[in-house]
Amino acid sequence: MNQPLHRLGVAELAAGYAARAFTPTDVVAHLLARIEQLDPKLRAFIEVDAKGARQAAADSGGRIAAATDRALEGIPIAVKANVEVKGLETSAGMDARRGIVARQDADAVARLREAGAIILGTLNMHEAALGADNDNPWFGRAINPHGEQRTPGGSSGGSGIAVAAGLCAASIGTDTLGSVRIPAAYCGVYGLKPTAGAVSQQGLELVAEGFDTIGPLARSLGDLEAIFRTLADVGEPRAIAQVSTLKDLGGVCSEPAVISAYERALSALRTQGVPVEERLELDLQPIRVAGFVAAARELGGRLQALRETNASGFSESLLFLLEYGAGCSTNRLSAGAELLAEASDKIRGAVSDNALLLPTAPQASFLHGSRAPANQADFTALASISGLPALSIPAGHDEQGMPVAVQLVGAAGNELGLIELAKRLEPHLGGWIRPPSF
Repeated sequence: MNQPLHRLGVAELAAGYAARAFTPTDVVAHLLARIEQLDPKLRAFIEVDAKGARQAAADSGGRIAAATDRALEGIPIAVKANVEVKGLETSAGMDARRGIVARQDADAVARLREAGAIILGTLNMHEAALGADNDNPWFGRAINPHGEQRTPGGSSGGSGIAVAAGLCAASIGTDTLGSVRIPAAYCGVYGLKPTAGAVSQQGLELVAEGFDTIGPLARSLGDLEAIFRTLADVGEPRAIAQVSTLKDLGGVCSEPAVISAYERALSALRTQGVPVEERLELDLQPIRVAGFVAAARELGGRLQALRETNASGFSESLLFLLEYGAGCSTNRLSAGAELLAEASDKIRGAVSDNALLLPTAPQASFLHGSRAPANQADFTALASISGLPALSIPAGHDEQGMPVAVQLVGAAGNELGLIELAKRLEPHLGGWIRPPSF
């Protein structure tokens, strides 16, 4: 193995362990040193469980030596801070939740550990998972490794950074209206939002139960698949014979590099002999707004008791969003619910048993401190409101070297079919995008 240990993925680490080229203890020591070196600037982590990771690495080394290793034996993974990791705070990026320590692992984390994964710690995120820049007032402004003072996106910003910068082999994020896929796009890695209900929500601090999903981020499709197979009970992939598109991209103003990536993806599909047909017509902005209002209102209800006991633990920006959701009229909420239901039916009809191609985000990562684009989740919201799986695929970069991405939305339960199609497109789109620090 000639590559540094932080560049190795699931299969490469497993091969190295089998060949006795290095041990899980070696890998964890290397990553902990890398986190100590790079994370003061990047701020991907909230808590690092160095002691627990070293012990898990020693246990994995023993299993490998005894030839009793499991599917993810010795694979170092980090987890978003709104998913319970036993012994660590489940802060959800909130000051108000400091000191709330998980007594047990979330089901998703338990599955990873049972498969042999090593949990390195918990990851920074947008406060309460209600936003997409990860400029967290309590745990630090998270920095995209591709650009000085650029956002990693959110709300799973730390999850995107940690994978892109080589601080872990893969990470776990959560997605409400795009919170796995937007950071994956901005950070140049792969991100999967599974079908609603495919991955257990037990141990997740919810924003909106009907939208929220736990999903993996990784530097390769093979790694993404390996993690997803552990998180969920999956069947065989179903071949995708046709791909649908959205007329005029739903009226969303997108940057030139994003349009170029989308067009290259369309060309790649045709090169692979996959028919492409425009089958969906929607105005995306009101759909995204209706989804956000529903999510903000539900989260406000969940956090009401905490606000009453610890109001100072909420930032002004979070309070504004919660109050915005709470202040919407009954008529507006009813109209929004009707709009979301109609849009969901149309999206499911356009996808059918195949897939829908869209950009992931309309833009590349933007500078912290600048006004966040309101339309970040216009494209990603569609899979969330319809409960369908969606895969963000790196697809090159803009003139400043910032990654852009496209996404495939698939039929319910066909995450593996999306991954198989993405493997066919990868040679045309370029794969994950390595940041300068990697």
